[in-house]
Amino acid sequence: MPARPPLVSVVVATNRAGEHLGEALDSVAAQTHPAVELIVVDDGSADPDAVAAIVSRASNARLLRQPPTGVSAARNRGAGEARGELLTFLDDDDRWHPERLARHAAVHVDDPDAVASYCGIQTIDATGERVLAPADQVAVASTADIARRRTGILLGNLVMRRDRFAEVGGFDEGLRLAEDYDLILRLAQLGRFAFVPGALVDYRSYGENSTIRHRELVASIDEIVRRHERAARESGDDELVAALRDSARKNDRFAWWSAGRAARRALGERHPLRAVSEVWWALRTAPLGLVDGVARRVRGSSD
Repeated sequence: MPARPPLVSVVVATNRAGEHLGEALDSVAAQTHPAVELIVVDDGSADPDAVAAIVSRASNARLLRQPPTGVSAARNRGAGEARGELLTFLDDDDRWHPERLARHAAVHVDDPDAVASYCGIQTIDATGERVLAPADQVAVASTADIARRRTGILLGNLVMRRDRFAEVGGFDEGLRLAEDYDLILRLAQLGRFAFVPGALVDYRSYGENSTIRHRELVASIDEIVRRHERAARESGDDELVAALRDSARKNDRFAWWSAGRAARRALGERHPLRAVSEVWWALRTAPLGLVDGVARRVRGSSD
């Protein structure tokens, strides 16, 4: 008798009745995997009736409501209500290939010791058109590879064992951004991640708006890297310490890249003082980031 397919719990945290929410939920309904539960957490949306109307069109979806407490708290709430052996999170404007959960579930059946699995991603725009070719994904050799952020692992393309998510304590609700990086680092301490070939997730990007909170994002990544680096030093994991220092340098380069982008936008809008503010922020936040970035360009490095 064939083994029962593992139940996959899908959690969607939202605070809006956005134009793409229905499309995201439809992509869950279209999954070929036969055992899926869908949990939508309304995190204090301005129009809960509109959210409820969209969710009601999704088959077998459960809707939970709570006051606005942030995406991490909403995801933890959904995960706490989940019953599946496997757990995954879908942003309210992304979408999935119909085979996505079936392929992940098959990998976990074949490799029950895998803590999590991840697939490829392609970037789409607001209209759903592909704007970037699927990102390169690499097989994970160690926790250090994940710490360096060179593997293409994000929350959006990750499926994890629900018991392992609970073991690491879920999302840190004190982090406003980059909470997925922190979670992934903690999961990677538990064991191996498995790779699922194929670009099975469409990540929606909105161009200029995608880096509008760049200062907060840089600060969050810095806090996470410092926290994990302290723990790695205490445990004597020199390889992980070195990997996290690489991640910190990458964050410094991102600070300069995002500040430069914001400064150019400010100049285009005739706000020179705002442009100067961006450069000054980058100088204070990542004084070596510009030099490092130029040096890497000269060497031809793409990381």
